Amino acid sequence: MVSDAPVSFEFATAAQILFGPGRFAELGERAAAFGKRALLAANRSQVDRFRDAREGSGITCTVIIVQGEPTVADAETAVELAREAACELVVGAGGGSAIDLAKAAAALLPNPGETLDYLEVVGRGKPLTEPSLPCIAVPTTAGTGSEVTRNAVLGVPEQRVKVSLRSATMLPRLALVDPDLTCSLPPAVTASSGLDALTQLIEPFVSRNANPLTDALCREGIPRAARSLRRAFENGNDRQARQDMSLAALLGGLALANAKLGAVHGIAGPFGGMAEAPHGAVCARLLPFVVEANLNALERRDGSSVVRQRFDELARMLTGDPEADARQGIDWLRALITDLQIPPLGTYGMDPADLPVLIEKSMRSSSMRGNPVELSAEELRTLIQRAW
Repeated sequence: MVSDAPVSFEFATAAQILFGPGRFAELGERAAAFGKRALLAANRSQVDRFRDAREGSGITCTVIIVQGEPTVADAETAVELAREAACELVVGAGGGSAIDLAKAAAALLPNPGETLDYLEVVGRGKPLTEPSLPCIAVPTTAGTGSEVTRNAVLGVPEQRVKVSLRSATMLPRLALVDPDLTCSLPPAVTASSGLDALTQLIEPFVSRNANPLTDALCREGIPRAARSLRRAFENGNDRQARQDMSLAALLGGLALANAKLGAVHGIAGPFGGMAEAPHGAVCARLLPFVVEANLNALERRDGSSVVRQRFDELARMLTGDPEADARQGIDWLRALITDLQIPPLGTYGMDPADLPVLIEKSMRSSSMRGNPVELSAEELRTLIQRAW
């Protein structure tokens, strides 16, 4: 945050980032630099595209199809396949689910024991002592920014939670971001993934762990997402809008990996573990209500704080109006989730009687530690009920 205090921070990201239309054509050549036997974690619709990309590179490919958000069992299956094929590298191609599965497999392959040995919250939380296998992340959505983060989210269905496998060595060796790969996304996926990207720019910007580098990333990314998300939703072939959104997602991933997130993800993670709900859509629905709850809490506690002023700056970036204030920013976000047809949380069938458990899990979530103000259980209940 902006203050007169001494500046001290750490910044880490993928070893190399390639960004731009048409850069997907470089995948085969780049992958061959890491080895000749690859595990490919990909959505079914992407498999043929990626098989074609390795033609002429000499790479053999073992494929695991990603059919939803990955679980511990999926990670163990991927590791088993990769060991049988003696894979030397892992490629994740698709949305955040495919990339998270790839990062998890790359991290687990060199490390002995079970997945639960290394998981947060429900596992033993042991450190991953051996470096990950080389991992290449190729996003085909503009949302999670997983191509530049150091964790992988895995579901544990029997405990109704989603938790992270985390290590500094899980940062991909190469993030290859080609906006043209996102042009075929349907409007609903464009909306939910794009709002996840916007959330991952807003939360680090107001985070208690923000720093000058993440501020710069967020100030670049928020206006791009604000001007282009509706355009990409309305016309998937708008290549300039797709480029803006891919860049916004990348910038958000860089920011969140180094400044943490906040209450949107603090709630969305446990919600996704308790109900069959797409992560991006849950974040999208929560976003305006969390921003409003944070603003109200800040004004009750210290209305003149530097953090409070961030919300006015956020509104100006969202609306493009140099005179806008924080309340107008919230109105803009509400209008956006309406225009993009984001469903309410109640759509996903969670029993309202589970709300106390959701709140308890949310308050313990690691993302909550980045929220700009500590929200009480009652404040969380109110905002969740409004998003319901």
